[in-house]
Amino acid sequence: MADLPPLRHPDGSSVRALVVDDEPALSEAVGMGLSMVGWEVAVAGDGPSAVREARRFRPDVLVLDVMLPGFDGVEVLTEIRASAPSVPALFLTAKGGLEDRITGLAAGGDDYVSKPFSLEEVVLRLHRLVLRSGLTAVRSTELVVGDLALNLDTREVSRGGQDVELTATQFDLLRFLMENSRRVLSKAQILEGVWDHAFDGQSTVVGLYISYLRKKIDQGRAPMIHTVRGAGYVLKPAEELNGSQRR
Repeated sequence: MADLPPLRHPDGSSVRALVVDDEPALSEAVGMGLSMVGWEVAVAGDGPSAVREARRFRPDVLVLDVMLPGFDGVEVLTEIRASAPSVPALFLTAKGGLEDRITGLAAGGDDYVSKPFSLEEVVLRLHRLVLRSGLTAVRSTELVVGDLALNLDTREVSRGGQDVELTATQFDLLRFLMENSRRVLSKAQILEGVWDHAFDGQSTVVGLYISYLRKKIDQGRAPMIHTVRGAGYVLKPAEELNGSQRR
């Protein structure tokens, strides 16, 4: 197991992970790995019990098998996100199960690992998801592009003074775009900057998450996120885009 820096809440309490899989040996192995890095772990073996356990345990991160008895991992995530909209989730998918991966990501999953997997990889990815969620980090920097503002300390986002709610991955994607505002970013650059790996070459995840952001950032407003055909995506202040169009 990699020597990871310990993660705790600002009040000193442990990070909590809910592991949901109908294979007890797998859940036990993942739980043991997370316990070794100091996390609290709860497990569930089917959809209904996972939702009940989430209400009791209030996890900081989810590990969800796509295929579960009762109802599947996507439905579990939907139920949990109804009361905890920003909790990050890692899906466990069948080897080569591209459809499962796309389904999980489309439902709002933040990452995935294919079975059989390396326990160390799962722990590393979950560690990174929690770091990205802002539960343990304290920062006080604000990014501003036009009327769009992102606070790295509170993880609050607003446009034109109106609050915008984002998942952990949507927040990281927006931050990356804002940190590189006015710069055209390729899908490969975005994958590396936001996910740290290429999703086995499945760059379609970038377009998927760009569409999520557009619905939350641009819908009903002058657009800030634009596609540059054959090159990638760029975020610019809306007034700058409008001004260039007038010229």
